[in-house]
This record gives sequence, C-alpha cells and structure tokens, in this order.
Amino acid sequence: MAGEETTHEVKSRQSSLKRAIERSCSLISLSHSVKVFALKWQLIRNKLEELNSGLVSIEDAGSGRNPAVSGLVRALMVALGESGDLAKRCVDLSYSGKLLMQSDLDIILAKFDRFVKNLAEIYSTGILTPANAIVVSRPGLGACKEDMRFYVRDLLTRMKIGDTMMKKQALVSLHEVMNEDDRYVRIVVEVGGIVNVLVGFLDFSEVAEIQEEAVKAVLVIARFDWCKGVLVGAGIIWPLIRVLECGSEKGKEGSARCLMKLTENADNAWSVSAHGGVTALLKVCANGNSKAELICLACGVLRNLVQVEEIKRFMVEEGAVSTFIKLSQSKVDNVRNSSIEFLQSIASEDDSIRQMVIREGGIRALVRILDPTLLISSKTRELSLQAIEKLCFSLPNCIDMLVSYGFIELLLNFLRKGEVSVQELALKVAAKLCATSEEAKRALGDAGFLPEFVRFLDAKSFEVREMAAEALSAMVLVPKNRKRFVQEDHNIGLLIRLLEPEEVNSSYKKFLLSTLMAITGCHRGRKKIVNSGHLKTLEKLAEAEVSDAKRLVRKLSTNRFRSMLSGIWHP
Repeated sequence: MAGEETTHEVKSRQSSLKRAIERSCSLISLSHSVKVFALKWQLIRNKLEELNSGLVSIEDAGSGRNPAVSGLVRALMVALGESGDLAKRCVDLSYSGKLLMQSDLDIILAKFDRFVKNLAEIYSTGILTPANAIVVSRPGLGACKEDMRFYVRDLLTRMKIGDTMMKKQALVSLHEVMNEDDRYVRIVVEVGGIVNVLVGFLDFSEVAEIQEEAVKAVLVIARFDWCKGVLVGAGIIWPLIRVLECGSEKGKEGSARCLMKLTENADNAWSVSAHGGVTALLKVCANGNSKAELICLACGVLRNLVQVEEIKRFMVEEGAVSTFIKLSQSKVDNVRNSSIEFLQSIASEDDSIRQMVIREGGIRALVRILDPTLLISSKTRELSLQAIEKLCFSLPNCIDMLVSYGFIELLLNFLRKGEVSVQELALKVAAKLCATSEEAKRALGDAGFLPEFVRFLDAKSFEVREMAAEALSAMVLVPKNRKRFVQEDHNIGLLIRLLEPEEVNSSYKKFLLSTLMAITGCHRGRKKIVNSGHLKTLEKLAEAEVSDAKRLVRKLSTNRFRSMLSGIWHP
C-alpha cells in the first residue's frame, strides 16, 4: 500500500510539473496580447521564459519527483494563476487603477524572480548535473525560428542555473551556433536575458574559462552593427575593461577585439574613456610583459579612440607619444607596424603633436627602421616611409632634420635597390619631398636623385612614369639641377622621344613639356633641344594645339635659334 502511495505521489508530482510547464507557456503566449504596461510585461515574460526552460530541463532529466521541485511547482502554480488573472484584466482593460495594477505587476515580477533564484539553488544541489541532464539537441540546418528559440532558451537556462561545467558547455554551444548561423545572433538578442547573462559572465574572474567563453560569444554579437547598441545598453563596456585589466591572456585579447568593434562607433568611444579604458589600453602597450597580439589589438582600439579630439588630448597627456615611439623599435613586426600606424593617427592634421613626435625622437626612430642592414620587413619599411612623409614634410626645417638623420641617402638607396613596392613608394615620397621647397630640390639634386627620376620615366607602370615626370619637372626649376640634367646628352632626346606616341597621357605629356620648357631657360639647354633631332615631334604637338608645345616651339623659334630649326613653324 505504501508503495502504491509512493507511485501515486510521484505521478502527481510529475503531473504538476507538466501542468506548470503548460501554464507558463500559455501565460507567455497571453502576455504578447497585453498592450498596456508593456515594459512590465516584457520583464515578466523574460522571467517566465527562464522558469519554463528550467522546468523543461528538470522534466527531461526525470527530476520532477524531487520534493524541493514539488514545493517550488506548487507555489509557482499559485503565482501563475495570479499572473494569468492580471494578464486578462490588462487585455480587457478591466483593472481599477494604473497605480494599483503597476504595484500588482511589481509583486508578481518579484515572485517570479524569486522562483528563478530558488530553481538555481535546486540546480546547485546537483539534481541536474551534466551526467544525467538531457541536453536539447541542436536544431538542424533550415530549422524553423521557434525551434531555434527553444534551443537558445535551453542554453540560457543552463547558463543561469547549471553548475560550472554546464555553464561552460552552454557558452561553447552558444558561440558555435552564432558563429555558424547569423540567425542565432538575432534570436539571442531577441530572447530576453541572454546578453545580460553574458555581460555578467565577464565578471566571472574566479573561473577563467567561463569568462573567456563569454568574451568569445560577445565578440560574435559585436560583429553586427545593429547589435552594438544592445551590448552597450547592457553595460558591457566596463566589464570588458575589467577583463582587459585582470583577465586571462585569452580573455584580454577577446576583450580588446570586442572593444575595437564597439569603438568603430565614435559614440561608444566616450563610454570607453569614461570607464578608464584609455588608461587601461595604454598600460597594456607600455607593459613590457604584454603579448604582441594584445599590444596590436590595444593599438587598434586606441586608433579608433583618437578620432575624438578630447580623448586624443588625454592620450597625449598620458604619454602615448613616447610609448609608441618606443614600441616602433620593437623586434616584432606587427608591434612595430601597429605603433607606426598609431603615431600617424594621433598626429594626423595636428602640427603640435607632430612637433612632439619630432622632439621625442619619433622621426629619428622611423628613419632608423629604414637601415638596410636591419632585418625588417618591406611592409614595415613602407609604413615608416609613409609616416615620415605625413609627419614631417609639412613642418619647417624638415629638410635639415632629414638630412642630418641620413634619410635622403636611405631614400635613394630604396629607389635604386629596394623591392618593387618599396621602390615605388620611395619614388612617391621623393616626389612629394621635392615639392615641399627649393631647399628640398637642391638636397635631392645633390644626393643624385635626377638620374633615378629619368630612369623611371620609361617604367612599365603609368603611375610610376607620371610620378617621375612630375618630380623631374619640379627639380629642373632649380638652376643647379637644370645644369646637371642638361649635362647628360641622352636626357633631352629621351624626353622628346617619350612625347612621340599619340596615346601619351595629357598630364604625363604636360610634365615632360614643362621640363623641356624649364631647360630652355639656359643657352646650352636650348641648343641641345634644337640639336636633338626630334624637333618634328614638338612641331606636331604644336600643330595639334597642345598649348605647352606651342609655347615651347615659340621660344625655340626666336632669335638666332630660328635658323637652326629644320622647319619654321608660324603661330
């Protein structure tokens, strides 16, 4: 008889659990019909979904016979009945007053919250462990949204009320499904509570694996622009910064990646700064024990933050310039590259910071990278050349400084012997340098750049040819350079031959003609043009109404040079 009573009790408990699951599902459905007190009902619905998922897990695990579960279910059924009555009155608008209804809703929300906590305590006793829990199977490809939502809710329950191992497994599963199917990201954001749970796990410092898995899940969500506001609204910035300061190495890297995604939006930059993120990121970069990957990620976040003027000023005050000049001399390519890019970003369009970079030895450090005897990648040398041009060329007295550091000779070395990509960049930098001042043109001429510019006039790349032609046209405006150019007999003939093809680009043609016009400024230059044997080319261009060619032929057709022309051209 006692055995029969025990069986009856067990069946009764299981039946009550089933009714509680059904009642909660019905109430969740009804809550969607409520149009008043929307925020309150959303919070209640979130709690109901957590409870429902937890009860389903208990039922699946066959743990409904536990007396503790039975007591919770009995109390929950009463609360579900009360909540159902409130929902119907809200749908029918039959409640007596708004304040009284708000108070009733607060009371029922508090009850459901207490049930969630009680359920968590029951789980913590071990009645549902990874050994006997029935894990909801992951929906297959093409599954309906409702099946996906059910799976995500089950993961949420396990994250909330499971033990450490269960929490970790749920986080791993969540990361996998979001990473493989973007639809899960939207469901995760829609299902109330998951983002907040993930944010809470970022403070799980006592279990590094939980924290690391939470960071990985958050990073997947942060890939989507429309999700960034949800993450920030859930208060994720401050926990990410704490992970960056105190987390494991993997946690720190994940946190930095997430902050980089979030700070692509300048509005979030303020939140990072307000929570001490700038200081934390700079400490990462200044810490000699930081891993290279973490330093590069921190650099990336800081580059996003410098777009805000006030934050940039704070970085400067915190010693960012000296920190990154030091990092530019790192033995690790990626760290060097990231630091050079940061220096360019922080000094962009800001002469005062450029001057600070120079004062603290930044340009000298960048020039040192160009030393051909050092084992440094072409990418790093390219970045260094670009940074020197952007940081230095617009400042007064830059030529004297560059000459004193040996930059001109190093630049010429890359122009002559560098890899193709570095060689072309060196040409571009040299062309920009000679456009800065007469002093620069003289320095480049003295160093021997003229023959190199001439050599590139006939390069395969049109862009390279045009850069060389532009640089040459600027260089020969200096008398000393003009004299050097004319001394080489083949130079003038080459320029005119390059004008012969009809398809010659107009800007390239203009630079070549400009160079020839400058050469006519000296007697020897005019004479060599006339004696070059290519005057017919110039005459054809003049007849084709090319204005620069017309001016050139007019100049050559005057005075005693007129009789030397093979054919007289009349304007």
